[in-house]
Amino acid sequence: MKSTFFLIFSTLILLSACQQQIRYTQQSPEINTYKKVIEAYEKQDWKDFKTYYADSAKILNNVTIDNAQSVSQLIEQNKEDAKLFTSWKYNPESVEYEMVVTDKGETWVNFWGHWEANLKANGKRYVIPAHITAQFIDGKIVREDGYWDISKLMTDMQAIEASKNIQTE
Repeated sequence: MKSTFFLIFSTLILLSACQQQIRYTQQSPEINTYKKVIEAYEKQDWKDFKTYYADSAKILNNVTIDNAQSVSQLIEQNKEDAKLFTSWKYNPESVEYEMVVTDKGETWVNFWGHWEANLKANGKRYVIPAHITAQFIDGKIVREDGYWDISKLMTDMQAIEASKNIQTE
C-alpha cells in the first residue's frame, strides 16, 4: 500500500513539474519576432518594422511612461536620425536575446547589442552598447523600453554645430 501511494504521489509530482511554463529561454517565437524587428531597423524597412507592434504599443527609449512614443512617432524619429548617419547596424558578435516570463505572467524579450554607426558630419564611427526589452501579448510588441548612452555622440554633434555657427558669423 505504501509503495502504491508513493508511486502515485511521485507520478503526480512529475506530471505537475512537466506542465510548468518555461520562464526563461533563448529560443522562442517572440525572440524570432524580435530578431526580425532588429533586422527591419537595420535595413530601415519601416513598413515591415511596424508590423511587429500592436497599434497601441508604447515606446520608452530612454524616457519614462509619461513621455512614451507611439510606433509611428518612433519610425518618424528613426527616419530623421537615419539622415545623420552613413550607416548603422548592431554588431552581430555583440547581440544576445533572451525571453522571460515574469511572476505576473508577462512575456518579455531582452536584447543586448552594440549599435555601430558612422556620423556623416565628422565621419566618426560610434559604438554604443544598448539594452532593449519588449513586452509581447498575442505575438505583438505592446511595450518597448530601450536604454543606451548617447552622450559622446551628442557632445560631438554639439561641437560640430558650434563650429558651423562660428564659421557663419
